[in-house]
Formats: sequence, C-alpha cells, structure tokens
Amino acid sequence: MTFLKLATTVSMLALAAPSVALAGTVFIPEGSANSVLMVESETGEILDRLSGLEAIHGLAGAPGAKYLVAGSFTEIDREEGVATPKPSGMSEDDHAAHHAKPDKGALPEDMGLSIVTILDAGTREIVQRIEVPGAVHHTAVSPDGRFAVATHPAGDGISVIDLETLTYRGFVQTGPMPNYAEFAPESDRVFVTNTGNGTLSEVDVENGYLTRNIRVGEGPEHLVLSANGMAAFIAGSDEGKAYRVDLKSGTVTDTFDIGGELHGIGLSDREGVLFIAGKSTDRLVSIDLATGKQREANLSPAPYHLTTIPNSGKLMVSSRSEPKVWIVDQNSMTASGEIAILGEGHQMVALP
Repeated sequence: MTFLKLATTVSMLALAAPSVALAGTVFIPEGSANSVLMVESETGEILDRLSGLEAIHGLAGAPGAKYLVAGSFTEIDREEGVATPKPSGMSEDDHAAHHAKPDKGALPEDMGLSIVTILDAGTREIVQRIEVPGAVHHTAVSPDGRFAVATHPAGDGISVIDLETLTYRGFVQTGPMPNYAEFAPESDRVFVTNTGNGTLSEVDVENGYLTRNIRVGEGPEHLVLSANGMAAFIAGSDEGKAYRVDLKSGTVTDTFDIGGELHGIGLSDREGVLFIAGKSTDRLVSIDLATGKQREANLSPAPYHLTTIPNSGKLMVSSRSEPKVWIVDQNSMTASGEIAILGEGHQMVALP
C-alpha cells in the first residue's frame, strides 16, 4: 500500500471512529467556606478554587453560555450596597459606569438585600455583582445564556437578571418559599417550585410575569426538566415522594413513593432513569421511568445535592453532614471516589 493510500485509510478510520468526549468541569459551591471548588468531571481531580464568594448556595450555568451565576444566602446592609473589584486595564470611570447601582425603585423596599455574582465562565473572573431583594437559595441560567433567575424563599418570588446587559431586570412573585428553578429548552419560560404551598410556577421571563401555577404534592423542592421540556420531575422533600408533571396539561402523571426526607434529583443521559438523594435515610435511589422499578444504594451520611455528569455515566452527590462529594457510577450506583471539599456542597454545575 502506498503512503498516500495508507494516510487516506487512517484518516477515514479516524473519521469513522466514535469521538472521545473531552472531560468537563464541575463547579461545587462550598457554602460557608465562601468559595467554589472546580474539579475535573471524570476523575474529580481538583483544578482550582474560586474564593471571595460569600455563602454561595445557588450556582448555575449552561453549555456555551458566557457566564456562571452565583447567589449568596447572606443578606447585606441595604445602605452599604456592594462594591465590585475593578478588572485590570479598566479605567476607574469605565468601572464606575459599568458597575453602577441599579435603580432602587426596581427593588422591593420591604425585603432584604443580597448579591448575585456574575463570573466569566471561561476565565472565572468576577465581572459583575448585582443587588437582589433578599437571600438567594438557588439560581438558573437559560440555555441561550440571555437570562438568569434567583429564588428568594423569604420573599416569595424570584429575581430575573438580564445577562446581556448584566442588570437586575425585576422581581416576579411566584408563591410561598420558592426553592428551585429550571428553564424550558426554548429559554422563554422558567419553572419554579414553591415549597410553601405545593405548587410549580411557570414564569414568562421575557415579560416578567407569572403565567400559571400547577399543584404538585405538599412541599416540592428540587426540580429537573426533561431535555424536550415536556415533563418536570420534582422531589417532595418532607413527603418522601417524587412526581412527574406533564407540563402541557399541567397535571401530575406519576407519583413515586420513596420514603424519608429527599433532596437532590437528576436524570440519566438518555432520561430513562431518575436519581434522587435520600438525605435522611442515607440512600441514593434510582427509578426506571419505563417500569417504575426502584433501586437503592447506601450513601452515608446524608446525601444532599446531586448532579449528573453528561456523557460519562456518572453523577456527583454531596453530603450534608460531611465536607465531601461522592463520584457515583449510574449503573452500579456505587461510589468510585470521593472529593474532599470545604464547607458544604450546594448546587453543583457540570459543564463541558
């Protein structure tokens, strides 16, 4: 075989061979440690630690989106406001103009004040700090990277943030104790669980208003949407139940009795399996959505937040009682490793 034919054959084989997915990064908020840990998604190898991020519970991003959005659960003095460090190379005047305080009239005056920090997803530098009305529990970023939302359990609503202008856009009341938020694939709507009255809210983010509330159990908390946006899967924490909600009809179509206090929830890559962290019973539970069959594995102590790692067959689960995150195989449901962290592992984000 000539060299040219050999080279052509090798090239064709390379094109025909399945591509090997590059490892991604998982960002783990460390809560009381005031930092976010970055780890390699396949091995859990520590890559970096981002400091100076106070009491981050909510952290969100999206594949290809420019920013990560971190929400603080600590409230600040309303009069003092927030100061953002000036990036190198930027003049003081430009910095002051870019980080001007929002119009106070846009923020509800009868609520506390907290900070949402916007980080460049590539460099991880802080590019903006935005004042929002009250402590932030969880955050979400739209798939198109245009919007972010933050839930305010004490304020009965969510903040909407414009990621194109890096400004606070407004407040939308959803219901008592809003907990978790997930955007629809089209990025025009966000769904929010309200633990205080057992509802799932749908919000039009472009126009900033509530479009409907769907009744879901007694105390819905963590939430994950199917990739096509047709269904929502919700953990009813204190009820020990998980729910499937058909979003077109606005009805609960399946209820899964699990028992104990639940927390994190996630879907497998092909969405045939639902994973749920059983915090009070030291269990990781999986549900085959085609058959309803449940499997469980011991994960002790107190499995807490959970995120599936795309295209890896793995998931990561934090512990509420100990400073660590487990790397778990989705098929065997066994922990293949542990990541030592600081503080508590809250809303984790896996990005390619």
